[in-house]
Amino acid sequence: VELLVVIALVGIIVGILLPAVQSVRSAARRTECMNNLRQVTVAVLNFQSANRRFPVGIYADDDPQFPSMTWLVQVLPFIEHDKIWQNARHAYQIGSSPFDHVGLRTPVSTYSCPATPGADQPQWTHENKVVALTCYLGVNGTNYKTKDGIFYVESDTRPADVTDGLSNTFLIGERPPSNDYWYGWWYAGFGQAASGSPDMLLGIREVNDGANYAETCPPGPYQFAPGRLDEHCDLFHFWSVHFAGANFALADGSVRLFAYDANALLPVLATRAGAEIAILP
Repeated sequence: VELLVVIALVGIIVGILLPAVQSVRSAARRTECMNNLRQVTVAVLNFQSANRRFPVGIYADDDPQFPSMTWLVQVLPFIEHDKIWQNARHAYQIGSSPFDHVGLRTPVSTYSCPATPGADQPQWTHENKVVALTCYLGVNGTNYKTKDGIFYVESDTRPADVTDGLSNTFLIGERPPSNDYWYGWWYAGFGQAASGSPDMLLGIREVNDGANYAETCPPGPYQFAPGRLDEHCDLFHFWSVHFAGANFALADGSVRLFAYDANALLPVLATRAGAEIAILP
């Protein structure tokens, strides 16, 4: 009887402690995820300081120098990955396709959220291509057609262009890669109409043009809402595996978790010069 009582007590204690341990681990991963986003944000701001403009969201696929190069490649020297940057520059100089570069399948741990399963490892896509992924996407404004954010295809945004204020304008947001790993590449991408969205760029109210393996998804516009790792259509909106919201970086360098109930506020923060009034929660 005493042994059964002890076993029962141990079971009760384990039942109490296990959720607490899981909660602590989840909080630690969430903090690490936010720290990675903060490092990426600082890299973008350092790039801007050195070049007097923000990185190009994505170079056009027919750009003569850097076709399909993303903003994440451009900030590599500012997160102590100069070797990958030099390899990328050499690969572009010899004229090879960016989709054949070694960098396309080279993970950068800072670009992934530790809480997102598989995001920190190279993954096979459904077209037998090995790719490295990111959980941090540049905010291209309302959607890829409006080009009213800081990042978009062939963008040349300077701080003076952000008339809504750097502290009131989104720079980067969080979204896991798509469940087939076809969207969410950090090194290069194509996306809708070669815009980079929803690959490494994404709009707060993104739309779906019905091409590139998303024919069955609604046309949108999509809202800021919870998503699922096994739901392909969730690639069209910002979300995270964290409870209740997702991390966003503002153009002044601040990083914070926005709850899903702030959905109505996000379009105001997505545009660089919309002249809207934004009151942060």
